[in-house]
Amino acid sequence: MRVTDLCKRLIDLGYHPPTNYFPLIVDEAVMVEPTETESRETLDDFAAAVRQAVAEAAENPELLRSAPQTTPVGRLDEGKAGRELVVRWTPDA
Repeated sequence: MRVTDLCKRLIDLGYHPPTNYFPLIVDEAVMVEPTETESRETLDDFAAAVRQAVAEAAENPELLRSAPQTTPVGRLDEGKAGRELVVRWTPDA
C-alpha cells in the first residue's frame, strides 16, 4: 500500500484526504492537521477510518489501489496531469 492509496480510500470513507508525502524527508508520510474545533468524536471517527483502510489494504489491496470509487471522477494520472497542465476550464463545444 502507498500513502496515496490510503488517502484516496479515505475519500470513499467520507473524509477529505490529508496531505501526503510531506515532509519530503520521510517516505510515505501523511500529515494530518485537525483544527482545534474538531471534536474528540470526530477525531476518533477519523482514526477508525484510517484503521479500516489499513485493514482493507491487508485483506484486499486492490480496493485501495482503485480508490476513490464513490466520486464522479476516479483516480487521475497525476504524472500526466503535471506534464499536460490545464489551468483553466473550457466548456465542451
